[in-house]
Amino acid sequence: MNVQTTTSLQPGEARCPGPSAQDIIAADGQDVPAVLREQSYRFLGDADIPTERYTSRAFHDLEVARMWSTVWQFACREEEIPEPGDYMEYGIADFSFLVVRTEAGDINAYVNSCLHRGTQLRPSDSAGSATQFRCPFHGWTWNLDGSLKEIPCRWDFPKVTDEAFRLPEVKVGTWGGFVFINPDEDCQPFEDYLGVLPEQMKLWPLEDRAIVANVRKVIRCNWKVTQEAFMESYHVLATHPQALAYLGDANSQYDIWGDHVSRQLNTQAVASPHLGEVSQQVIADAMLMDLGHAGEGNMLKVPDGMTARQVIAKGVQESIGPALGTDLSHLSISETLDTIEYFLFPNFHPWANITVPLVYRFRPNGNDPDSSIMDILILRPCPEDGPRPEPAPLHILGEHEMFSDAPELGGLGPVFDQDTSNLERLQVGLKAARKPGITLGNYQEARVRHIHQTLDKYLAG
Repeated sequence: MNVQTTTSLQPGEARCPGPSAQDIIAADGQDVPAVLREQSYRFLGDADIPTERYTSRAFHDLEVARMWSTVWQFACREEEIPEPGDYMEYGIADFSFLVVRTEAGDINAYVNSCLHRGTQLRPSDSAGSATQFRCPFHGWTWNLDGSLKEIPCRWDFPKVTDEAFRLPEVKVGTWGGFVFINPDEDCQPFEDYLGVLPEQMKLWPLEDRAIVANVRKVIRCNWKVTQEAFMESYHVLATHPQALAYLGDANSQYDIWGDHVSRQLNTQAVASPHLGEVSQQVIADAMLMDLGHAGEGNMLKVPDGMTARQVIAKGVQESIGPALGTDLSHLSISETLDTIEYFLFPNFHPWANITVPLVYRFRPNGNDPDSSIMDILILRPCPEDGPRPEPAPLHILGEHEMFSDAPELGGLGPVFDQDTSNLERLQVGLKAARKPGITLGNYQEARVRHIHQTLDKYLAG
């Protein structure tokens, strides 16, 4: 497949030949939410991105000082701290915070450091329930609301006052069942930071979903290297060739809103433009096979005059809906099948999907610019009747384990292994390169460029 170029095209105007994502959605012949018909691309330039942004410790330190210390970032789900005393530790670089449900039912976040001599009140990556926060070193203790409760030998600390020795708080915001924190007390209001995201996703309320998988792995590359691998479909041809028979890749749609929000829209149950004409039955068979639903009695037949999208969407609604205890029949084919992946700067990726209901988060692994933490959550709609399911426990994969070793990821595990198999080599290659920058596609990798342009604004102060 080659794009026909003409001298009349300006940079950023070239698109994959063949049907666009919008053409495919229109061909379904259904009313779809207006948000899925919206397009918001803009050309962001074509300058190379310096490789030192991925390899330099000095650049990492600048990110910590000017970006991570001032942005809103996803810390946990509300359902992970449902009761008074429930807490989770959230760490980024040298920062450590305790996100806590207070006795009044509020969610607070405190700097996770004793005001005596600095010991962490709770270990990194810890979670649990507490009635108080007591330093394990000398026993200084705080209540759930951050107020000072007890100091052993208080007579020896005449300068300490209850008000001055409250646990330092950081800003907290909630949206869609997610809890965000911001270390900067003078930060942009959370509602403004979210931009168009709440309006864009209001038809798919993520607060009505529950965590059914929660998997974490350390990846040996810079956090931006890991994140950017999941922000474009240009890599599908070489990295996921098995998906070409049922995934629109080169004709994906990319949208950008403001500084903080972007979106990727991939159509599924259609063949890649790289393949040309593919029968509807072959498309259906390939999709079911790759998602682990193939087998005797499970293959769907595509009748004459129908499309794989129509047949698979109906099958998904009729099978997944009852299994989840919820009615999905009101959803359009696009809402049922297509990949609708949003992004909130700097590292939060909520999907609107029912079939692939993912959330990603990518962070530096401590202060190592060559290492990152990747979190994958799967969120399923809560049953319309009955109690909310308990959130799945965090599954941390070891250094030599793969995502396919996490059974809760199902057929997605091997796909993530394909993605991450490239990343360590990419980090090594960036350091070995003589070319001083990476070159991005003007359209397909526009969301990657968008990250760097927003990051530059924070680095500039």
